[in-house]
Amino acid sequence: MDKFTELRSRYDTFIYHSYSIDDVGFSFHFSIGEYEFFPEWKWNGLVIPHDMDRKLIEYIIFCIGMTELVSYWKCACPFHVKVECGALNDAQIEWWKKLYWGGLGEFFYRNGIETDFDSFMTIEPVCCDVPAFYDPFTGERRGALIPVGGGKDSVVTLELLSGMWDDNLCYIINPRGTTINCAHTAGYADDRIIGLKRSIHKELLNRNADGWLNGHTPFSAIVAFSAYLTAVITGKKYIALSNESSANEGNVSGTGVNHQYSKSTEFERDFRSFCAKWLIVPPEYFSMLRPWSEWQIAKKFVSYKKYLPVFKSCNLGSKTDSWCGKCAKCLYVYIMLAAFLDNGELIKIFGSDMLDNAEFRDMFKGLVYADFDKPFECVGTRAEIRLALYNAYKRREGEKIPLLLKEYIAKEPEEPETLDGHFDTDNFVPAELVGLLKE
Repeated sequence: MDKFTELRSRYDTFIYHSYSIDDVGFSFHFSIGEYEFFPEWKWNGLVIPHDMDRKLIEYIIFCIGMTELVSYWKCACPFHVKVECGALNDAQIEWWKKLYWGGLGEFFYRNGIETDFDSFMTIEPVCCDVPAFYDPFTGERRGALIPVGGGKDSVVTLELLSGMWDDNLCYIINPRGTTINCAHTAGYADDRIIGLKRSIHKELLNRNADGWLNGHTPFSAIVAFSAYLTAVITGKKYIALSNESSANEGNVSGTGVNHQYSKSTEFERDFRSFCAKWLIVPPEYFSMLRPWSEWQIAKKFVSYKKYLPVFKSCNLGSKTDSWCGKCAKCLYVYIMLAAFLDNGELIKIFGSDMLDNAEFRDMFKGLVYADFDKPFECVGTRAEIRLALYNAYKRREGEKIPLLLKEYIAKEPEEPETLDGHFDTDNFVPAELVGLLKE
């Protein structure tokens, strides 16, 4: 009996018991059988005005709990999910199931789990009467809340929206050196940075240590709902994400598996629909970089030289604010920047010439060639990567060509089609801001 079937037969019900809010933050109570989970969030700079009506605030926090629960559900994958707090109508149940299904595609694939949309989960709420809400903010909504992850993409959004600087705020989940330094470099002082602190309950880590199931979940959905909460409270007009058009490309050919599902246009459209139907009030959620390719973002990013010593995109090195210099994400960012930066600049950032290391050959193939699975990281399309490699080669003509780049050019000597004029029209960038992407 496989682990999925074994755990699912032993634990057939997951319960979302409750959520609570106080002056410190908010928390949730989930359970699977005898195991209970209490994940917590701390306000850490976000203050709810005492005269603000809390009905909408409480419902958004309930929704944050709905995004959190899948991280705990996945350790045993119970068939029944009982929601004993909040309210969900039938359309919302389907909305949440779609998010979980798409966001767990990588989890199912990498754990060898065979299931389908109808049978992987049922959601059973105790209340179906979703209340109507109105905007609890009494002033004029202005500026953008900009989620900052510390990588090149959010840096480009910070700079593109610098003309709204006076009204903007930065938003960071679990602030750390890199994310704070990027916000500071963009000119935002600590009082303009909202940094909610999110903690994983230790019982989930205990279940994982005991061999229960583990894997990727749609974290960007947590960013979406928590950023919406923050923007509602702080009076922001926009929530400006930094997801590009290449986030729509899957990782495994012939499947719907996409590591970046909750960064995709599909999720963005679904989230905007959720807000319009059931939350009804501003702010407006969109990705500022959706029309652009990763090629264009990297090209724009390198023009902001002040961020080169500051930015970090490596997940493995996130706890130490460093580039590990060994993972597929590091190799990917190295390749994209190699099209625009010299070897010396790259080595100063990453610590070595990553294109000159034979140990990275398999990762390289996964990034470049369609007959290999694309690494399960937030990386661009193969077309973007090939264009970057060709331009990195041309930039190094007359110099020693690093091993992996030499091998690639020997197989692919032709110049790829440029992406300089790429503009994905399937986007939600407000009309008043879209000109910033066409200059």
